[in-house]
Amino acid sequence: MKILVILAFFASAIIQAADGWAYLENDQVKLGVNLDAGACIGWFSRAGSKDNLLDAYDVGRYVQQSYYGDADGSDWNGKPWRYNPVQGGSWRNLPAQVLETRQEPNLLYAKIHPRHWATGRLLEDVTMEQWLHLEGRQARLKFKMTYSGSKDHRPHHQELPALFVPASLDTLVFVGPDGTLQRLHPGFPNEYVRRGAEPWMAWVNAANEGIGLWMPHTDQVTTYRVRNGNKADCSYLAPIQTFALKPGLVFEYEVALIAGSLEEIRAAFRR
Repeated sequence: MKILVILAFFASAIIQAADGWAYLENDQVKLGVNLDAGACIGWFSRAGSKDNLLDAYDVGRYVQQSYYGDADGSDWNGKPWRYNPVQGGSWRNLPAQVLETRQEPNLLYAKIHPRHWATGRLLEDVTMEQWLHLEGRQARLKFKMTYSGSKDHRPHHQELPALFVPASLDTLVFVGPDGTLQRLHPGFPNEYVRRGAEPWMAWVNAANEGIGLWMPHTDQVTTYRVRNGNKADCSYLAPIQTFALKPGLVFEYEVALIAGSLEEIRAAFRR
């Protein structure tokens, strides 16, 4: 049985669960991080709902920081891989090293050394930080990465961040470059899509309910859906920028998640 301890209660509450999870919750939404997996975000829902709007099938699908460098001879389950610090840990479930956590009223902070996704090596030359808080039905997520390694990598697409959601959220909605509302059902493998002037995209179900991502830092995403008829099915998108990991690089960005109907998502992000 999970034992919950309320640490603070103001407009939002921080709830620490005995199973290694910590939650921020207000009267509209609930956000959860797995402290045993790099303090990655693995839960987002309406307040009081048992329906997680995120796909937490494995640690690689959490909302988290992950960056790509050059090919390094590593192997991910039979696939040639590259330098890839991942906040949640490795694909074999070796956890990242959580250096520090801080829990304040309506704030969850964490500082992490990630692991190489393929090899599981702890990467002490990368430090990741995050600041998470709630504003109404929004979860505001600020991420920071510091690279102190010596290798000068070539530029690569970076996921900022990857967003995996349940397969039931199967329609990608956004305002296109022509200013009209677009509805897309991506296939597999990846498709590349550009948004228009409104910096958000949303995954919704047949009832137009789902999750929106505010992404002011880029107008391009990569997206796909996996439909194999098993529990690994999902919908995915990631806002992308192309840049290189270079010695001394410090990179910061902020996004927001929102739960609700398509109309609520669009209205909230417009505000």
